[in-house]
Amino acid sequence: MNANRFMLYRKACRGCRSMLAIVALLAYVSSGAAQENIDPMADTITPWFSMIEQSFISLADAMPAEKYDFKPTNGAFENARTFGEQVKHVACANFAFFNQIEQKEPPAGCASGGPSTAETKEELMVYLRESFAYAQRVLRTMTAANALEPAGGPYGGQSTRLGLATLAVWHASDHYGQLVVYLRMNGIIPPASRPTRSQ
Repeated sequence: MNANRFMLYRKACRGCRSMLAIVALLAYVSSGAAQENIDPMADTITPWFSMIEQSFISLADAMPAEKYDFKPTNGAFENARTFGEQVKHVACANFAFFNQIEQKEPPAGCASGGPSTAETKEELMVYLRESFAYAQRVLRTMTAANALEPAGGPYGGQSTRLGLATLAVWHASDHYGQLVVYLRMNGIIPPASRPTRSQ
């Protein structure tokens, strides 16, 4: 083998090694990505649930701890929940809806806060975050094959896994809208409504 051929051979081998390294890296990355993928059925709902999760948690965190017992008094608010009671209700309901999706017994009494002993802002924030994290884990198990399986119970009645997941998005969004008013009455702009630097 002459010198020119030897040099060409060395360059070709280097190129082969580089190509093999790239192929191996791509295979590793794609296998990792495949493990993180969720079924398209769950992926249809997850972004909307994640959106209300982020908005609701940031809103709950924006209210000062000393205002968690606040509720409006002017107007027709006689039986309204306090801010803290609203947060507790949503957390309990998240557990309830997704317990029912898993065919488990949901917590009792979510309308009045449920069985959790959380009372302070710090405790309620932990409870709220745990409820959304649990809901997300259950939501990610939904597939086209199981989405229409019967599910339900005292919260939302009889429905399907997909129906209850959709109801959970609506429920948290409904209470988010109520608590926006509570925040604004205390001179606080909800984080999701604050202007960004680019605006």
